[in-house]
Amino acid sequence: MEAPDFWGDRATAEKVVAELKALKAVVEPIEALTSRTEDMQVLLGLAEEEKDESALHEVAGSLDGLTQELDRIELMTMLSGTNDAGNCYFKIQSGAGGTESQDWAEMLLRMYLRFFEQTGYKAEELSRKDGEEAGIQSVELLVKGPYAYGYLSCEAGVHRLIRLSPFDSGHRRHTSFAAVDVLAELEDIQIEINWETDVREDTYRASGAGGQHVNKTSSAIRLTHATTGIVVQCQNERSQHKNRALARRMLASRLLRREEQLRNAELAALYDEKGEIAFGGQIRTYWLHPSQRVKDNRTGVEMTNADLVLDGDIQPFIDAELRRRASRRKN
Repeated sequence: MEAPDFWGDRATAEKVVAELKALKAVVEPIEALTSRTEDMQVLLGLAEEEKDESALHEVAGSLDGLTQELDRIELMTMLSGTNDAGNCYFKIQSGAGGTESQDWAEMLLRMYLRFFEQTGYKAEELSRKDGEEAGIQSVELLVKGPYAYGYLSCEAGVHRLIRLSPFDSGHRRHTSFAAVDVLAELEDIQIEINWETDVREDTYRASGAGGQHVNKTSSAIRLTHATTGIVVQCQNERSQHKNRALARRMLASRLLRREEQLRNAELAALYDEKGEIAFGGQIRTYWLHPSQRVKDNRTGVEMTNADLVLDGDIQPFIDAELRRRASRRKN
């Protein structure tokens, strides 16, 4: 990286930087844990020699923190898939139910954005379709950070909300659904696609945030794969060329996932024949009425503070799902 011509090829340089960050995300916590363990051993030795009860209690308290950190490092070793260390495309799609589900989709978006802030991930909005009255119909993000795909792939599936509706004049209880879809960002196209014959490209004017330039030019790109009917779109960049490149990578990711699901029964259970989230694959239920709790249907993990979860505290669910996956691989 210190070479004078390192940034000459920006794409290659950014790939190297991303790989370095992924390695540091594993190595640095291990080094920090080793250092803390050595310090604690020294403190323990001194406490025993001097029979210092307060120091012994301090060591005992530090041990709990070290155990939690060791568990976190252990979880990272479970992220050994081909694309686990990289970035990902993250999509939220409202289900049937109109405004109720669209509002729920926006609540999920806020939850994940808070989680990204807490974990240091960066999220770029690629496309968004707002609801007619409230909420969002769909939104797609590019999430960047070490092991973003490995961790966030645990969130793919249908999320169910049960609450007293703020949109119902009778304030009755409603059940809403929204789906989360997660795809690895492919730096290189790993699947053969004939862009001239297999894919239809449409351009359109972007809507939503982005300034006057975005709305005045047909820079947004929509790609439709003829064989599967899979559609992707990107309106994030002002440049039509950049949107096209992003959209092509997104389409390649979806087509590759479709091939993988044919070889993976658990993945196939979440997605339909077009590679889209199947609304039967509910992974988590959020109750805001009559109780306040959130339960993961796959692992059984339950948290009794729904507000805390909706404010981004979802790491316990992700950790439990990673352990479940690791256990299934062993069996």
